[in-house]
Amino acid sequence: MAKRENYISWDQYFMGVALLSAQRSKDPNTQVGACIVNSEHRIVGVGYNGFPAGCGDDALPWDREGEYLDTKYPFVVHAELNAILNSIQNLRGCTIYVALFPCNECAKAIIQSGISEIVYLSDKYADTDAVKASKLMLAQANVKMRKLEPLPENIVLKFN
Repeated sequence: MAKRENYISWDQYFMGVALLSAQRSKDPNTQVGACIVNSEHRIVGVGYNGFPAGCGDDALPWDREGEYLDTKYPFVVHAELNAILNSIQNLRGCTIYVALFPCNECAKAIIQSGISEIVYLSDKYADTDAVKASKLMLAQANVKMRKLEPLPENIVLKFN
């Protein structure tokens, strides 16, 4: 019997883990997950966007508009930073898989942690100053940036 031919690639697998972890986010507008992998294809960190540990999901605002302290922005920890902080080893030379291209703040953490490659699905905020700054820093730090293509139409998880 020959091996199965329609299995997913490593890139698709790790992006799938990032997308699945995004489903843990309580953010009603944006759910982002991140998965960090070492050179041996081992997962060494996973995270999703949410409030810091110990901060109540119902006590802080999820709004996107309003006075700064009445929005989620001063409180939410991005998926990339959570994955870095949740990591189980030194991240030098690792790859991070993330659905949304990292902002400038996450880019700083990615660079400082030693991650050498970013694989992303969407760059929908490419025209923002935050992402422009992110790309400038990442390029100067020689962090490879790669859009994941081609994509499978879907991956089905069955629990029965």
